[in-house]
Amino acid sequence: MKNLKAIALALTVVFSTLSVSAQTKKVDVSKSTINWVGKKVTGQHSGTVNIKAGTLIFKGDKLAGGTFTVDMTSLNATDISGESQGKLNGHLKSEDFFGTEKFPTATLVFKTVAAKAKNVYAITADLTIKGTKNLVAFDITVKGNTATTTFNVDRTKYDIKYGSGSFFDNLGDKAISDEFELAVALKF
Repeated sequence: MKNLKAIALALTVVFSTLSVSAQTKKVDVSKSTINWVGKKVTGQHSGTVNIKAGTLIFKGDKLAGGTFTVDMTSLNATDISGESQGKLNGHLKSEDFFGTEKFPTATLVFKTVAAKAKNVYAITADLTIKGTKNLVAFDITVKGNTATTTFNVDRTKYDIKYGSGSFFDNLGDKAISDEFELAVALKF
């Protein structure tokens, strides 16, 4: 009889563990945003890039994973307009920067997710830009059906070296920072 109770208890534990399975939530790309800021010695430029697809994975109410595809062809400077905007957008999409004709998408895939505080998770993820994958780390805050994060990316790790003072001498006030900032707001 004791063995039957032990077996029943073990089965209950196994089935209750299985019932806490992962739930995938699709990101609403029409309501989610990625804003970027790129700095140079004489100022900065800012803009947007669109999410093409994305999912967040939850176990119960805890974040457990995520995968995102970014439409690099949607890269757009929003701090200027007219001919200057067209020139900057074209240059950012060229081989000097993101080479969007050859690499129309970038991806981000969560590798580890660790609870840091209430609603805050420390993430490490593989970020692939221009076919080159590097590990990035950032914190993300999840509340209700939203998730937000801000983090920096070192563009030179993706072979984007145009105007980098780390690789070229005598740039003076034409030097462009190696890092750009991404501010991401997800709705799901």
